[in-house]
Amino acid sequence: MTHRFVNELRAGDRIENDAFLIRSKDLRTTTQGGLYIHAVLVDRSGQMVARAWQATEEMYRDMPEGGVLRFKGRVESYKGNLQFIIDGIMPAEAGSFDLGDFLPKAEGDAEARWARVTEILSGVKHPHLKALLAEFLADEELMSGFRTAPAAAVLHHAYIGGLMEHTLALLELALKVVPLYERLNLDLVLTGLFLHDIGKAKELTYETAIGYSDQGQLVGHIALATMWIEKYADAAAERSGKPFPKDLRWALQHIILSHHGQYEFGSPKLPAIPEAIAIHYLDNLDAKLNMFYSAIDNSRDATSHWTEYVRPIETKVFKVDYMKSGD
Repeated sequence: MTHRFVNELRAGDRIENDAFLIRSKDLRTTTQGGLYIHAVLVDRSGQMVARAWQATEEMYRDMPEGGVLRFKGRVESYKGNLQFIIDGIMPAEAGSFDLGDFLPKAEGDAEARWARVTEILSGVKHPHLKALLAEFLADEELMSGFRTAPAAAVLHHAYIGGLMEHTLALLELALKVVPLYERLNLDLVLTGLFLHDIGKAKELTYETAIGYSDQGQLVGHIALATMWIEKYADAAAERSGKPFPKDLRWALQHIILSHHGQYEFGSPKLPAIPEAIAIHYLDNLDAKLNMFYSAIDNSRDATSHWTEYVRPIETKVFKVDYMKSGD
């Protein structure tokens, strides 16, 4: 069956039997004491809030979080954004829908992207950093996850292959920016950028929907990467017979712990070395630009000069091609 994508829906549209993936669900109580379901429905084009009024606990149990159902209902505009009012749910039989409709994927050649990542990392000359990278790259399971994982569940590069796409963009940025600052160490920046989000290869799940693993919920990508640096630095030292310098180990771990830049954004530490602050701003630049372009590409109203409100960047995005404007 054909699928109507989220970014094609408009206020006033009716849905009779379309399949959507349930990213999250919550059973809530109205001010009058009745039950309603608040859910987020997604496909590869985007997501929309859905509500089922006069819900029952049985209906709530019949909506599998991370699973696919068929829905009946209507699309409405609410505070400038679309929401879907659920009138009914039906099973979505296996084979009656394409999972590819629900998992967005990075564009381009993944193999070429991976080849470029390894090419850039092969240029790291510092012997201890080179040995550490070799240990990470030799972990085939982890590298498989790195090549296929999203970079986030929602915010930026939230699609299959997004982690590698984001990381490669940062490595390319570093090759251009770091030489402008003679005192920055390029080898340390490249190693830190490769490892800054590598924990997301285990933090995120993406078999049928993008979400969080138990390990991701309990530990998180920052702690995972910090622990892996300890593990693989020890492995590199054992392999070479030379101790891994403790200050360098701590500097790398600090980069991981501080790369979100602020406590309120999840950083256990604030950047306290030059390479850490450089990595934070490079990371933030690529993430924010991805959010801007995603907002433009997924905007529902082709007639408007503006996208819908984008909560993470706290604004709407101006869509007009101002470089080609005739006025």
